[in-house]
Amino acid sequence: MVENHQKRLHLCTCQQCQQRPLGETAALHSSINRVLVILNEKSRRRFAGLLAMQGGYGGVQYFARVTGLSRTTILRGQREIELADAAGESRIRVAGGGRLLFEKNNRKSQLRSTR
Repeated sequence: MVENHQKRLHLCTCQQCQQRPLGETAALHSSINRVLVILNEKSRRRFAGLLAMQGGYGGVQYFARVTGLSRTTILRGQREIELADAAGESRIRVAGGGRLLFEKNNRKSQLRSTR
């Protein structure tokens, strides 16, 4: 069974987009958010980090408002860009993360009850 996890397009809350929702800046922010929707976690972080680096002073806070990502996520993306992961990892998350499989959980509880 394939689950369809459709991400929602973030609506920018910056002052320029609020005042002129059909302006050039609003169109640019909308296009940035359309790109972010199709990226995976790591790419999304790095893309937002790159934009914030280009934005200069105040870029992290500005693009946090534009993209809806947290400032710490954007800062992490900047750090990842600076460290330049040249390894080209195929995994997005660290191996071993997430919940244990039900079978493993069940086996542990059976072992405890037999002791």
